[in-house]
Amino acid sequence: MGDPTVLAAVAVAPGVTALRELPRPTLNSVSGLLEVEVTGVCGSDWGFYDQYVRARGPLVIGHETVGRIAEAGRDALAAWGVKEGDRLVLEEYIPCGHCEFCRAGEFRHCKMTEWRSGGLRYGATELNRAPGLWGGFAQYQYLHPNTVFHRVPDDLEGRYAALALPVANGIEWTRLQGNAGPGDIVVVQGPGQQGLACVIAARAAGVAMIIVTGLSNDNDRERLRFARMLGADHTIEIGKDDLLETLAEITNGRMADLVLECTGAEAAVNSAFQIVRKTGRVVLGGHLSKPMESFNLNQIVNKFLTVRGMRGHSYQSVELALGMIQRNEHNVREMSTKIFPLEATDAAIRAQASLGPEPVIHCCVDPWA
Repeated sequence: MGDPTVLAAVAVAPGVTALRELPRPTLNSVSGLLEVEVTGVCGSDWGFYDQYVRARGPLVIGHETVGRIAEAGRDALAAWGVKEGDRLVLEEYIPCGHCEFCRAGEFRHCKMTEWRSGGLRYGATELNRAPGLWGGFAQYQYLHPNTVFHRVPDDLEGRYAALALPVANGIEWTRLQGNAGPGDIVVVQGPGQQGLACVIAARAAGVAMIIVTGLSNDNDRERLRFARMLGADHTIEIGKDDLLETLAEITNGRMADLVLECTGAEAAVNSAFQIVRKTGRVVLGGHLSKPMESFNLNQIVNKFLTVRGMRGHSYQSVELALGMIQRNEHNVREMSTKIFPLEATDAAIRAQASLGPEPVIHCCVDPWA
């Protein structure tokens, strides 16, 4: 059924993409094939594009895929409760389905999703692991029997549906895990894709004040402006403004009830524990590139803090995100800023990593453009 090959943007070397025709997978009764509509570009894709290709070899990146089921085995359709032609957004996780985490609905913690130790994950599985089409930067993407997906309404444009995972991260980190609510002062460190999603989630949670920090450069300055458009009450430019003094002035000395650390920078992690008030909460969403040289654990004890490290999103948060996007709450669709054709996948990844000529908040790759 269909053409025998699929056009894909393959990361063939660190920071190098090549368009290649890959064999269309042969399906069995429990697998399927998704015709890709668009795939969003995540800030983490740069890490796959550089470090992962260096360690594991060529792969098809992209894990924020929106598309329609082109074909699937009879048993797959029955197990998934869908039919060919149904529109879906995929999650990146491919869990085992039977471990204690999967049975508790926390499949993101399943060891089979640990791509760093050889597990399967969309957008992070090497080309030489059959059938190869594990990423969304292609015309079609393979559907593993354990695929986690969400239905997408036909009237929701693909570029907006592709916001589901980053917005879900914001909901998960801010509301479901950070317990943001009325009366809270929330500080979001970093105005990137995830940080801006946290701004939207905080506004939806009805918090009293949202403050966003970023670096004093043109790229972050534009994103801070965008944060204010999405609902941030104040922004602080690190390097231009003194963080502690400015925050103390804005909050009348109260400081933050909840700090959402979205940068993965050691200096930001340290400052998160300085600006949070006693009995406050710190959510660590950024991933450090290397272990911190020093950290004083006593500040957690002395301030009686609740600290939570984050890993992605839950099924619930993706469903909540899709609802928010469908209703365009708090101007969430404004996060979608650019669409690239498949041959410009390299430019899309670089743009999302702030390495392009113009800033983007969230961009997509359209394999049919």
